Amino acid sequence: MPDKLLDLMLAAARAAAAPIMDIYLDEFDIYEKADGSPVTLADQRAETAILKLLAPTGLPFLAEESVAAGHVPELGDRFFCIDPLDGTKEFLKRNGEFTVNIALIEGGRPTRGVILAPASGATYLGGPDGAFEINYRNEFLPIRTNPNPPMRVVASRSHGHDALKGFCDALVVTEDVSVGSSLKFCLLAKGEAQLYPRFTPTCEWDTAAGQAILEAAGGAVVILDGRPLTYGRGGDHLNPFFMAAASPELAAKGVSEMQKALSAG
Repeated sequence: MPDKLLDLMLAAARAAAAPIMDIYLDEFDIYEKADGSPVTLADQRAETAILKLLAPTGLPFLAEESVAAGHVPELGDRFFCIDPLDGTKEFLKRNGEFTVNIALIEGGRPTRGVILAPASGATYLGGPDGAFEINYRNEFLPIRTNPNPPMRVVASRSHGHDALKGFCDALVVTEDVSVGSSLKFCLLAKGEAQLYPRFTPTCEWDTAAGQAILEAAGGAVVILDGRPLTYGRGGDHLNPFFMAAASPELAAKGVSEMQKALSAG
């Protein structure tokens, strides 16, 4: 079962879901950040709710809206990585495919993660004791990846890349499973897809919770040189291209095909 720290992260995600849904079900204004990306009051209120619950731990945090406001604390070896509303574009489309992401980073690696989709209530978490999906009865159901064929690839509704077709052809992908936000990692973690190649930009807070859950379920997330995707790198907090897969072996194979697809493009 999840530990006390993971329970606190889950409580924080649930606390964030309430203001998100209040705004989602009403009319709301859309603003632009300095980089041109959209943001709503839901992002800001959700982050406030999360930080209030996590503050007593004394751990620093890397949180999307705080970074946008210029607040980047000294992170050290152990910190929270938070996206209060991942999939703002999905939120604006009102398709329900947006999430709250909270991860704990230790030594550059995500060791615990929570993903909650406020519109559907779908909730996933991962940590030292494994990965779980929480059902409507609040039961923690263990989940595991499925690296076996047929191969299904997770593609984003909001992003795409020309190299994706070559990648899918090489790995004999039989089906595209299109879903927004960090739910892509969750589909891999519970065995409903096997591959998630990312050819377009993401930030650390977009992927940390999903990586923690996927790795706890038996999967892997690696960059194009085969090393695991790490966190707390500083700078602009952008991730390199990465390969998320249902097993380390499949991730290694996927990276090789990503490299070929990018070279061909």
